Amino acid sequence: MSKHILFTGGGSAGHVTVNAALIPFFIKQGWKVSYIGSKEGIENEIITEQFPEIPYHGISSGKLRRYFSWKNFSDPFKVMKGLMEARTVIKRTKPDVIFSKGGFVSVPVVMAAKMSGIPTAIHESDFTPGLANKLAVPFATRIFTTFPETLNSMPADKAICAGAIIREELFSGDKAEGKRLTGFYDNKPVLMIMGGSLGSRKINEAVRKNLDELLKNYQIVHLCGKGNLEPSLVQKGYKQYEYVSTELPHFLDMTDFVISRAGSNSIFEFLALKKPMLLIPLSREASRGDQIINADSFVKQGIALKLEEEELTPETFKQKLDELEENSDEMITAMEKNKSSYTIEDMYNELSRLSK
Repeated sequence: MSKHILFTGGGSAGHVTVNAALIPFFIKQGWKVSYIGSKEGIENEIITEQFPEIPYHGISSGKLRRYFSWKNFSDPFKVMKGLMEARTVIKRTKPDVIFSKGGFVSVPVVMAAKMSGIPTAIHESDFTPGLANKLAVPFATRIFTTFPETLNSMPADKAICAGAIIREELFSGDKAEGKRLTGFYDNKPVLMIMGGSLGSRKINEAVRKNLDELLKNYQIVHLCGKGNLEPSLVQKGYKQYEYVSTELPHFLDMTDFVISRAGSNSIFEFLALKKPMLLIPLSREASRGDQIINADSFVKQGIALKLEEEELTPETFKQKLDELEENSDEMITAMEKNKSSYTIEDMYNELSRLSK
């Protein structure tokens, strides 16, 4: 009888990426795979589109905020409802092991797993653990971290540093196919700009205000986030997308420079692919500051440049991009010496040992 793994995680694409990397390997090994996510979150869209063959179970999901909001009084009831729904799914599907990538939807799932006696692993991508994973840690059987420093804030008997889990399909990109899809040529370097799955208004503005100047030197793939396309700017050498999936490996293979937020999953993928990167982390006002710490770590290793969001203007954007191009060879050399990824097979073996 085949084993069954249940994945959970959501709220942003970063909380789904590692799951999406692992799922095909488990399917290939003959495991039954299912997923618990929120009913309307981005994880529902990504998982059902990429893996229509696996069951997706939507549950209620609240949000745990660090600031005052009237929703803080109602969302605990959503979490409790999600806990009961997760218990029902777990009782009915009987998974052998659960893997959580984090995000608020994962908290009731990990709690329900503990109550149901199902071994559960958590993966923390960021330098410092997020609130959802902090809440889930007491209920987890095993905790995997990406940064070795993160172990300092985790229970020693549960946590190991696994490094980054990189999607295998990213290494199968075809530069020629990327050029065909975009209509780009070989006469100019390609700049890829990513503001995260939800996009970034400030990054989008900086790009678009500089667009005429940028297009003199670059061809640009701009992943601007849902609802952020600007039809009036359609022109040769500039391709806008809300979000891409199957095209991404081809786009990355033809990319010479990346400008991105500093979510851990993405920046470790750029590192694995040896793409010089300028990181514009979410500000402390808009986040808990984890992306700033991630970016600082990469800057310290000489594998990225950083531009604080508060300092982002069309002028500083262009200055940092010039600096990125000037330092790209040294960055690539540093990336080639960096060994910080965990193979999908390694993680499969860890979770197989954990399964009951």
